[in-house]
Amino acid sequence: MMNYSSGPPGPDPEAPAVRAAGLTVVRGPRTVLRGLDFTVPRGRITGLLGPSGCGKSTLMRAVVGTQAKATGTLDVLGRPAGHPRLRTRIGYVTQAPSVYDDLTVRQNLDYFAAILAPGRAAAAQRRTDVTRAIADVDLTSHADALAGNLSGGQRNRVSLAVALLGTPDLLVLDEPTVGLDPVLRRDLWNLFHDIAARRGTTLLVSSHVMDEAERCHSLLLMREGEILADDTPDALRSRTRTETVEEAFLHLVDEAAALPKETTR
Repeated sequence: MMNYSSGPPGPDPEAPAVRAAGLTVVRGPRTVLRGLDFTVPRGRITGLLGPSGCGKSTLMRAVVGTQAKATGTLDVLGRPAGHPRLRTRIGYVTQAPSVYDDLTVRQNLDYFAAILAPGRAAAAQRRTDVTRAIADVDLTSHADALAGNLSGGQRNRVSLAVALLGTPDLLVLDEPTVGLDPVLRRDLWNLFHDIAARRGTTLLVSSHVMDEAERCHSLLLMREGEILADDTPDALRSRTRTETVEEAFLHLVDEAAALPKETTR
């Protein structure tokens, strides 16, 4: 079972947004995450990169507290992952857009806002939060459009707006740019940087597209359930003497493959 960290009962504001030690997930006969140790710094964009099937989505579910049978230690915003007080402090966007096609953009956000803050007393705050979240993702001119009539990139923005309700401290985005054209990908990354810079929000963004690594402040490179590197893009390129993060990743893969079997997990 997941360990609760020792120490003071309240969260430490100086601690990383996420800290993992020995994080392991076993699903049936397969070990999906293999004793991961890593940190995610606060107020910055951390890219979680690696090929499809390497365990990125499982790691993200563990961070947001929805992954069963996770062992080891995983602290999020100074509390154990899954702690009830984290529910309103984390925004989570899955790979599939979490919107209702037969509702407008505003109706979608009204619905999710009512779940987060039910009751008449919170109605005014809900309206404020919905209007702000729509503006944050630059969809004000489409607020009354049906979600089913939006483009793929716009639907992704609606899902992001839902995650931004309540101004979360941590945004966990699972491959938010998959399937989008280069212009839409660029626009979304510009938005991610704006959210981090303007609000001080921490973003953990997964991708299997290596050129997106260059847009991140720090990186977690994964392969086959293991963390190959936890560093900045510049430090990775310097350490591996390569020109791009993709070349650095391939260098680390080859380096790991060359290790004697008894030294690997």
